[in-house]
Amino acid sequence: MLLLVSPINKEEAIEAIEGGADIIDVKNPKEGSLGANFPWVIREIREVTPKELLVSATVGDVPYKPGTVSLAALGACIAGADYIKVGLYGAKNYYQALDIMKNVVKAVKDYDDNKIVVAAGYADAYRVNAVEPLIIPKIARDAGADVAMLDTAIKDGKTLFDFLDKEILAEFVEEAHSYGLKCALAGSIKKEHFPILKDIGTDIVGVRGAACKGGDRNTGKIDRELVRELKKLC
Repeated sequence: MLLLVSPINKEEAIEAIEGGADIIDVKNPKEGSLGANFPWVIREIREVTPKELLVSATVGDVPYKPGTVSLAALGACIAGADYIKVGLYGAKNYYQALDIMKNVVKAVKDYDDNKIVVAAGYADAYRVNAVEPLIIPKIARDAGADVAMLDTAIKDGKTLFDFLDKEILAEFVEEAHSYGLKCALAGSIKKEHFPILKDIGTDIVGVRGAACKGGDRNTGKIDRELVRELKKLC
């Protein structure tokens, strides 16, 4: 199981790298659960990240605007991201989500076929009227994406497991794998959740708050010792 840690700047990225994170995920919590950071921040983090480590960047909790989102995805590619992550926040159903993701995949793969596209849904989608989380693997498969992911849309202390239990998450992982996709799970993940995620075959576990001093994704800063502890659990 790979550990994805989400820094907001170069300094935090260095802490994540020194702590042993496998994937450095550029994020901006001020703009939401999967808030997008600036192109120059992605570039700075790519520059300080060893070549053997991959850099991920979210393009945001996106609206149903396939042209806007595909252009943002291309921008993340050009800035240096290896993983391009799309939060399907404004997509209300399978067809809207597929429309967004197909265009993102085309924009990304036309630029560099080695880039990795992540379709991200939300375990608490009903709270923001977003697309049903359990069809994310089908959306990712039909769009030609590489990874199916779940996070939580509203960061209010509730975790992934407050909305989906181990059995449902295991089915999600199994379905993603049956389509030849990788599976990433996030959503205020705590240390105690790691054994469960590992047990069900999760490929990538994503954290920010758990890697920050004080456990707060907004006010805390990533600490290499906390990252090391999480890495051991992987």
